Amino acid sequence: MAELTPSLNCCLTRMTAGEKRFARMLESHLEDDYLCWYDLPVGLRQRYTDFIILHPRRGLLLLEVKDWKLDSILRFDKESFHIISRGKQKRAQNPLAQVRDCSHQLVNSLKTDPALVQQEGKYQGNLLFPYARGVVFTNITRAEIERSQIDLVIPPELIICKDEMQKSMDEEQFQKQLWDMFKHPFPPLLTLPQIDRIRWHLFPEIRLKEPTQTDLFNEENENADDTVESLFPDVVRVMDTRQERLARSLGDGHRVVHGVSGSGKTLILGYRSRYLASQSEKPVLLLCFNVALAASLREMTADIEGEVHVRHFHDWCGEQLKTYHVQKPSSGNQYFTRLVEAVINGVASGQIPRAQYSAVLIDEGHDFDPAWLKLIVGMIDPDTDSLLLVYDDAQSLYGKQHQLGFSLSSVGINARGRTTVLRLNYRNTKEVLSFACQFVSQWWDAEADDSTIVEPQSAGTHGPQPVLRKFESYEDEVNHIVKVVASIPSDELSDVCIAYRSKWMGEKLNTALVENDISVHWLKNAKEKKLLSNSDSRVKLMTMHSSKGLEFPFMILSGAGAMPVRGFDTETEARLLYVAMTRSTDKLLVTAHKNSLFYDRMSQIAA
Repeated sequence: MAELTPSLNCCLTRMTAGEKRFARMLESHLEDDYLCWYDLPVGLRQRYTDFIILHPRRGLLLLEVKDWKLDSILRFDKESFHIISRGKQKRAQNPLAQVRDCSHQLVNSLKTDPALVQQEGKYQGNLLFPYARGVVFTNITRAEIERSQIDLVIPPELIICKDEMQKSMDEEQFQKQLWDMFKHPFPPLLTLPQIDRIRWHLFPEIRLKEPTQTDLFNEENENADDTVESLFPDVVRVMDTRQERLARSLGDGHRVVHGVSGSGKTLILGYRSRYLASQSEKPVLLLCFNVALAASLREMTADIEGEVHVRHFHDWCGEQLKTYHVQKPSSGNQYFTRLVEAVINGVASGQIPRAQYSAVLIDEGHDFDPAWLKLIVGMIDPDTDSLLLVYDDAQSLYGKQHQLGFSLSSVGINARGRTTVLRLNYRNTKEVLSFACQFVSQWWDAEADDSTIVEPQSAGTHGPQPVLRKFESYEDEVNHIVKVVASIPSDELSDVCIAYRSKWMGEKLNTALVENDISVHWLKNAKEKKLLSNSDSRVKLMTMHSSKGLEFPFMILSGAGAMPVRGFDTETEARLLYVAMTRSTDKLLVTAHKNSLFYDRMSQIAA
């Protein structure tokens, strides 16, 4: 059974009666290897077509659906139809010409991608797969088409009629009608990367480049065949189909996404914030807990900065006090607690207005206190009442509790029945994810009755095995890290993040990197964290805590032999190391300078 994107339930309110019937036909009469989209803008001119269907062995099909009845059509030609609509005469574009314009926009976009076109031969420059377009008349039968001679301006093989979309119709016959629309069929066999390339073009809101890098883990790969890389010069990652369907299908009101590390939560937030910003005059607020993550999210939405306000939570609190002239607490003990209390009191007294935003989106919801969430919910315009909270209990690093620990309804979040769980991790390779999960599993049980932790499932991508190294001293550990980083070409240094556990480690690492003329951006304080940029060509150096929410092709974790740090909760420390490990999209190097509980555990896994 095929699934529609956005989900059918999400689309029903904006579909015509005929579109609903046809959508149900697609879901019931196509197998699950079909990809189907509804009302998708295509091309630079953002032309909309009703349905797009993609099949790896068939190609791409665009369909325009019309609910016109025969007696409402006055006259027609190859360019237009004159119809009666709601008692008034109007001129509409010939639906075939309409879908043809959309297909030209899409095909021209796809042809700019060398990975999707013929590289040589008679058809060089053409798409690797066939494409076609057609029209669905949901209220006109085949006999009426022939009697009215509509088939003189729209070829009959490009039409599906009312009597050809009945539930009782044979599935093979229905599919044959679709594929008979192809004028020049040939049997393609689209690979999964090619299908993702097509989805990448159909889904431009969220795209994530995946830079290439030198393989530091396997010297034998130096002469590896680069044929695939030459055909895919700009390798990208896109959401998997479930994530895309969720991002497009989120309805109004309050929504919650409980997603594992690397499940695409931040991409969904990015897409959702853009969509909501286009629907309202008031700005959208996107909040998170991590200062460095806020900088990354701000860069992601830089082109709509005035419409989407990205803030680190405590910065947002300070901004509220400054904007509305509320006394800011003095620095010192419990400063951040007093900062939030000042905002809450300001709202209660009326000095700070409520309902400032059309929508609020919260990343890292597991790190937000109940009082914070209650405050934030009050900032949503009740006319729109739009909230999206995403969280992952396995990444909870702050406070005594490791789960939300309270009901969402108690803080004003009304999302009962509107919570989605994302279990599939697509960020990490299977090797990195397996290593991280085996390590942390000793300290939390995802199957326990009282646990809300969701255990991630691998998307199945492969990479090198994580590397664990132990040294005689921390100086030796630092020297090895510097040696590894020095072997990386300067134009690939932005792929590397070095995360450490304690501040003194960061100082030693930064000094050594600078002394060896390696460009490094040390995120040593809030000011530097706010300057984090994905386009920065330097190595990123930060604490493991600061790495939360970010990702890099090559993660180097320093100081694992000093963990768990004395005086800190062992389970929280294990989560911290797990979070840092799962920042890696490809390669992971973990270093230590002495034995410890965590090093011993990792040694057993790596053996």
